[in-house]
Amino acid sequence: YLEKRNVPRLHIIEMEIDKYIPFCEYFILPYLVWFAYIAVSVVTFMFLDRKDYYKLCTMLGTGMTMFLCISYLWPNGLQLRPEVYPRDNFCTDLVRILHATDTSTNVFPSMHCYNSLVVNAAIWKNETLGKIKSIKWGSLLLCILILLSTLFLKQHSLMDLLAALMMFAALYLPLYVLPESQTKKQDKKIVSGKLS
Repeated sequence: YLEKRNVPRLHIIEMEIDKYIPFCEYFILPYLVWFAYIAVSVVTFMFLDRKDYYKLCTMLGTGMTMFLCISYLWPNGLQLRPEVYPRDNFCTDLVRILHATDTSTNVFPSMHCYNSLVVNAAIWKNETLGKIKSIKWGSLLLCILILLSTLFLKQHSLMDLLAALMMFAALYLPLYVLPESQTKKQDKKIVSGKLS
């Protein structure tokens, strides 16, 4: 509905720095891996750790709901996509398909970026996955490549990425940081109580 509805005015998202970020079709590969990254992570957490699964789903669901509300109340879009692709190859063909199926509207904040940040944080915070260095650092590398892919494919402005970072931080604090600090305080009270 949001993609197809007629709006009186579309707010164009753009920053000056966007003009200096070159188009690079090879970033289509991490961009598309995102779909598996999110799906596999959600399924893994469902069986691995129910508590972390609920945190992950809460962050994903809340963020995507906020995105839909923003898109409904503040219709937005981009004018960054190249009119002519600089190279012609398999990756460019994939980008053509992406650009043909995914309009350059409702881009703020970037859900690709937000969801990647959420999944990576969940992996790092999980007691099992966070201890496996290859998974932990592999997730971070993939997350960074996905964030960059949104810019180099001209799917998003840097503003969309920054907004995704801010939305992530706003939800990460109450769901991860505050509960951890409360747990540490309770542990200190228990230890001090035993010592006294």
